[in-house]
Amino acid sequence: MAPQDKNTPPPLPEPLRVAVADSHTHLDMQEGTVEEALTKAASVGVTTVVQVGCDLAGSRWAAETAAAHDCVHATVALHPNEAPRIVLGDPDGWSRQGAREPGGDSALDAALTEIDKLAALPQVRGVGETGLDYFRTGPEGMAAQEASFRAHIEIAKRHGKALVIHDREAHDDVLRILREEGAPDRVVFHCYSGDAEMAKICAAAGYFMSFAGNVTFKNAQPLRAALAVAPPELVLVETDAPFLTPAPYRGRANAPYLIPVTLRAMAEVTALTEDALATAIAANTARAFGY
Repeated sequence: MAPQDKNTPPPLPEPLRVAVADSHTHLDMQEGTVEEALTKAASVGVTTVVQVGCDLAGSRWAAETAAAHDCVHATVALHPNEAPRIVLGDPDGWSRQGAREPGGDSALDAALTEIDKLAALPQVRGVGETGLDYFRTGPEGMAAQEASFRAHIEIAKRHGKALVIHDREAHDDVLRILREEGAPDRVVFHCYSGDAEMAKICAAAGYFMSFAGNVTFKNAQPLRAALAVAPPELVLVETDAPFLTPAPYRGRANAPYLIPVTLRAMAEVTALTEDALATAIAANTARAFGY
């Protein structure tokens, strides 16, 4: 693939016949306006998006954007990698906020208080993405990450909102903490990354599993095996845009309009027709996020 191709948006896929929702996107990290993204998505049958917050600024933006657009629902949270940055500081300025001084537990408490206020808003349908990420955060950040995750579970339950989970290389601990705290009524494993055995555990608990573009990657056989055993009534589809662009466009920027590419690949794995899978996913996403 020539280098210039990386900057060329993938073409519009054939529209879906049954409209679906992108259950997890980051419009604030994508090129162009929100209106452009929503129009392009709707033109191929992606008529609803869930805009996900990862920090205070992003969560405020998600709530404001959902208030302004009927087809956008918001979730609010401190991302698992955000909590350690608040507590321990971020000298490298890796996140969007730039370099930060350590704020300690009191700064995390203050941030969680604001997430709690945002979670009460009617257009905010979920609390997330929260959870655990052992890929990017080292052992020194685990205590902050776990405290933040437990607090988000409590906020989701108190407000009756869905809990959206980011689980990266932390499956056992995520499932354990959900058991210890008592999971909210609706739990979504965003960008599901477990295997078929974990999918059975999630299914038994009634947790939704949302599959992203990486289910199309060559090396993703364990994900496809998980999708094959996941009950159709617990499956969602997402972009996680601008990340995880499905094959054959891997390496280019993802966007909600590319949902049909992932959904069609999923239909081949599940042995459902495209329309049957889309019908299930549309109903599942509305049920998961209570809209």
